[in-house]
Amino acid sequence: MADNIRIQCINKSDRMSAHERIKFIGGVHNGKPWKLSLDQASQGIESGKWRFYVSVNNDTVWVIVATSASGHKYLKTQNDGDQPNNLLSLPECP
Repeated sequence: MADNIRIQCINKSDRMSAHERIKFIGGVHNGKPWKLSLDQASQGIESGKWRFYVSVNNDTVWVIVATSASGHKYLKTQNDGDQPNNLLSLPECP
């Protein structure tokens, strides 16, 4: 069974852009800080090892792996109706 882990911060290639690519995700799980690259997180989701979620303003949504038109994998929240995407609005990871 997959471990459910809350994403609490991200690192993007351009922090000021709401649409730039996420490079790392992170947070605190079981009292320990963690940080994963996009590739590590994608592989963990696809293998069923982890299920990531985001909670912003009491709105919790699951994070999924999507593929761009150019074939690059990226992380996004399931359709939550919020713009910008809750994942992209998280603070910067240390």
